[in-house]
Parts: sequence; structure tokens; C-alpha cells
Amino acid sequence: MGPASAADPEPVAAEDVPTSDTPDFGPNVKIFDPSTPAGTVQAAFDEAFDAHNVSPTAQFGEQRYAFLFKPGTYGRVWANLGFYTSVAGLGQNPDDVTIEGAVNVDSGWNYGDTANATQNFWRSVENLSIKPENGTNRWAVSQAAPMRRVHVKGDLTLAPSNQDNGQGYSSGGYLADSKVDGKVSSGSQQQWYTRDSSIGSWEGGVWNMVFSGVEGAPANAFPNPPHTTLDTTPVTREKPYLYLDDAGKYQVFVPSLQQDSSGTSWPGTAGESIPMSKFYVAKPEDSAARINSALEQGLNLFFTPGRYEIDETIKVTNPDTVITGIGFPTLVPTGGVTGLSVADVAGVKVSGLTFDAGTANSETLMTVGTPGEHQDHAGNPTSIQDVFFRIGSDVQGKATTTLEVNSDDTIIDHIWAWRADHGGAPTGWDVNTGDTGLIVNGDDVLATGLFVEHYQKYEVIWNGNRGRTIFFQNEKPYDVPDQAAWMNGTQNGYAAYKVGDDVTEHEVWGGGSYAFFNVNPDVKLDHSFEVPERDGVKLHSILTVSLGDKGTISNVVNNTGGAVPNPAGNTTPRNVVSYP
Repeated sequence: MGPASAADPEPVAAEDVPTSDTPDFGPNVKIFDPSTPAGTVQAAFDEAFDAHNVSPTAQFGEQRYAFLFKPGTYGRVWANLGFYTSVAGLGQNPDDVTIEGAVNVDSGWNYGDTANATQNFWRSVENLSIKPENGTNRWAVSQAAPMRRVHVKGDLTLAPSNQDNGQGYSSGGYLADSKVDGKVSSGSQQQWYTRDSSIGSWEGGVWNMVFSGVEGAPANAFPNPPHTTLDTTPVTREKPYLYLDDAGKYQVFVPSLQQDSSGTSWPGTAGESIPMSKFYVAKPEDSAARINSALEQGLNLFFTPGRYEIDETIKVTNPDTVITGIGFPTLVPTGGVTGLSVADVAGVKVSGLTFDAGTANSETLMTVGTPGEHQDHAGNPTSIQDVFFRIGSDVQGKATTTLEVNSDDTIIDHIWAWRADHGGAPTGWDVNTGDTGLIVNGDDVLATGLFVEHYQKYEVIWNGNRGRTIFFQNEKPYDVPDQAAWMNGTQNGYAAYKVGDDVTEHEVWGGGSYAFFNVNPDVKLDHSFEVPERDGVKLHSILTVSLGDKGTISNVVNNTGGAVPNPAGNTTPRNVVSYP
């Protein structure tokens, strides 16, 4: 083509995507202020909850709710939270919003499993205070149900109301940056992680209760009682949150990085505010191309509740980009693409997202950094918070690796990577396939609250050096058809947590791995933790359990710890206090 002439058209710039400081968050977000009658608030919660109470479609349904409260006090609201329901305050501090009554989660609501709370997934409460009716707030949750930045002005129980008489088990959970004035009772919770909080006292523990940076935490005593306690958390950056400023405009507050932290970050949380005009507020009807246009424009992303079909990878290339969501926005990669990739840049914050694998196999659902590249991000790491992944839900999803972390210094703060053992669509060994939940290739990566379950090979592979994990929860795949289908060379099965053979330094505090081979209870696993024999590789407070004696784990770590069942008939764990 020759030189441009007056007749040649001018290049057309891509249309800027619109932004606003007072955006429309869509029909699935309800915003209340103190003048809203309590009956109106209650009716909104009841409508959302009652429509899906004991419903056969609720657990993997398309309903998504976010209830937001402007600063003030709200009298007698009893908020039952079902699947895909978020509640958050819009103040700068939790005490700017007070709910008198309850933000309540209990058992008895889940179709087909009303006796337990072990499937109370995908709900959250953040950035408000609760003045509980009768003095105790109930939060009987399991995985993917964070309580963050909350002030409970009374007691908190983490167990369902039917926890006695061999019923009401719960399998959570995660509490961070929160204050409980009174007692926290864990009751039937099998495991729980509490980080950077302040509590009056703690009561209870079944298998694996872990605390880091918690004022009022019980003493380190694993395994009797099963409390693992660290005075501080090595590195934290609290999750970004939405708030309303004095001018009535929305902003997202991004807390600062902290070292050796303890207690709550509030009031007076250090950090910066970003006006909503610097965010693209995404809606479920948005294409991946439009979302990428917003990123190319230099905007941050704020996902509203709903289901997003992603036919091209969402690519984050700018440092310090904030990507967050409310109401469990769910990204579904199609055609085998990766849902989200983050370049090896500093300070990206990803939070509040759920990924569902699509029916065409994705090699990865999310990646951070570039394989083989090592840049020092210690002063401004990428963080991943309250990000949940499913291989199998209402679709028969497939993904080889769920999350791959290549960037050095990344903070993984509460994820649940789950190859589904049940779903709205049928699941099975050859149906919703997935090899590995998490691969870490970056150095100096920290995981605080790591839940990875049911994958078909190694569930966590940690190749980076100087990695640390505080709290790990795992269940092995339920659906192994027979031993021949699950061999790792000459080994029986694949460990839950594999530290790479070349790693010289690694440390874990509080890790539990459970077997429930209900398809074939004769299946055996040689060990749940597999690590190189080096002084710099250290494990503290780790355990295995055979749930209901369905299957055998021959040792806890390498050739140490002994077998479960231990003995048959009582679901007693094998505990290793320290290794080596």
C-alpha cells in the first residue's frame, strides 16, 4: 500500500467503554439505606432465600444475589444466606453498618442433605457489624463461604443447630480481618482457618483448627486439642472492598501490604481508594472482547452477579490492576480457553470470582505469570483472594490444571479448587476430568487458606522455592474406580500435596487430607504428603483421615505416620506433629 492520501480513511479508535462513579450494578444487587423499612429489607432476604430453600436446583443454580447496606443501623433483620448470596456493608469500616438480628447460615436447607451443613458453599459476609439476637450469630458454613472484615458484637458459632446426636457436621471454613467480642465455638466444624483477627475466646476443634495473627487464639497444642497457632501471618494484603464516600460516590478501597501482621486491619486501614470511574462494571451479557477492551483502556474490572460465557482469555497485562466481584460472578470458559491470565507484572489483585470449567477441556482455568520467569515482586505481589474453581457444576466441565502460579511472591489467600464429587450435571471419573488443582512454579509464594479437592493426579504440585502454606484442606477423589486406574508409576495413587524434588526450602502449617473412596473402598493411597527429604522442607501439624473407613491412606507423609483407618470403625486421624 502506498503512502496515505487525503482520500484514505483515518484509523478508527476502539470505542471507550463507559464508566461511572455511581454505576448501575444490575438487577441482582439490592442496596439498602437506614431509611429503608426493616420489613422491606426482611422481605428481600426472604424472597431470595425461600425461592431456593430445599430446592433440587439451588446448589448449582443460576441465582446470584448481593445485598449491600449503606452506613447506618438496621433493626431486626434476620438474613438467611443460601447459595450464591453475599452481604456487605458500604462503609469504610465494619462498624459503619450494624445489622441487629443475624446474618445466619444453618443446616436443613440443602435438598438431599438436610441433616448436615457440609454442602453450605458459596455465600459470604463482609465489612459490617452484627449485633446478634440472643447474643450468638450462627455461621455454619463449609468451603467457599468467607467471613471477612466483620465485627460480631457477641458470640459466634460455626456449627449448625442440629450438631448433636451424630448429625450436623460442617466442613469449613475461613474467617479473616474480623473481631468477635465474645466466644467463637467451632462445634462440629472438621477444620477451620482464622487469620488476622481478634476474638474473645475459642472453644472446640475436631481435626484441624489453624490460627495465624489472631489475638485471643488458643495456644498451639496440635493434636490435642488440634490447634495450630502462629503469632503472626508472614505477608498479608486484605481484600479490596466497595464503599460509598461522603459525596455518595462509589469507590473501591485497596488495603496495603503488611508484613508479620496480627489483629484486624481496621479501623484506619492503610491503603488507597480507587473511584469507580476507573473500573469497568461488567454485566453477564458482556463479551470477553468487551471486557478485554476495558483492560486495554487501562481500567480495572468490577464483576456484578451472574454467569459470564468467556470465549477468549481475559488478559491482564497492566500492573496494579484490580479485578473483583460481588455476588459470586461465575466465569465459564468456552472452547477450551483459559478463563483469566495475569502477566508477570506487579500488584495485580484478583478477588471475588468463581470459575466453572466448560465442556471443552481447558489446559488451565487461570494463570499468573509466565513459566520460567522470576521477577522480584516482594514489595508489590499479585494476590488471589476468595477465588473459587469448579470442575463440574451444572455443566460437565473439564480442565487439566485449575490454577497455575508462576509469578514470584504471589499471595494465595483463600481459594477452593474443586473437582466436583456431585453436581447439577452428572459427575464421574471419565466425565468431569481434572488432573491438578494448583501448580506453583513461582518462588516465595504464600498460601493462606488453601482448599483443593478430588483431583485425579497430584492435587497440589509446588515446584517453587521457599513456598509456605498456612492451612491446607483436601479430600481425595471419591470416584476412583479401582487401583489399576490410579497408579503413579509403582505408587498407589497420587499425594494430595507434592513438593517438587528440586525444592530446597518449603514449609506447611496445618494440613489435612481425607480419603472417602466410596466407589471402591479397596482403593489405597501410599501417602497424602510427598516431599523431598531435606532439612529445609518442614511440615507442621499434618494429618490424614479415612472418612467412614472408605479407603486406606498408608502413611501421612512419605513413609511416616501410619495408616488410616485407625483403627477401623471410628474415623480417627493419624497425626504428624512435625516432619522431618
